[in-house]
Amino acid sequence: MILVFIGLTNFTTTNPKESKTINKATVTNTNSVVIPLLQKDFIGFKEALAFKESQGKYNAVNSLGYLGKYQFGKTTLLRFRIYNTKAFLNTPELQEKAFIALCKVNKYILRKDIKRSVGKTINGIKITESGILAAAHLSGAGNVKKYLRSKGVNKFSDAYGATIESYLNKFKGYDVSVIQANKKATV
Repeated sequence: MILVFIGLTNFTTTNPKESKTINKATVTNTNSVVIPLLQKDFIGFKEALAFKESQGKYNAVNSLGYLGKYQFGKTTLLRFRIYNTKAFLNTPELQEKAFIALCKVNKYILRKDIKRSVGKTINGIKITESGILAAAHLSGAGNVKKYLRSKGVNKFSDAYGATIESYLNKFKGYDVSVIQANKKATV
């Protein structure tokens, strides 16, 4: 079995006989499962979010029609002039570019709320920029604005029960400073 993890540098095995960290991008191992240890950087952020959304599968389509590794809605894809959903599902590079572009747009839309809210605690959750961006990916930037400006009174959950608060908490503390706010980001 050959496992390849792009963009990740630390791995650990689950086999007690091989409990060690391996610093290689390609790991060959037939006796144990290899688990990537994600850093708290943008790569870690996007991979953790992708795993939550689709288990990291580029060809995933959920029961509501959300598409790809990051579970994009068709309306969001149209914003980035992506019209062919089949091609989108079959093009990992396009999905990665679309995710980065969406993060840039959401960071632009939420820039004032990020400035006002980061470091505060709402409903027991420390607010961070990465948590805000993850919550915006889940519910849209407008719903995150409503939540933050109401100090957590205006809540949101998606059709599967995932909430803004769960995303704010689960994805807090990642360094997403490489994402620059851009109102007109494109893929």
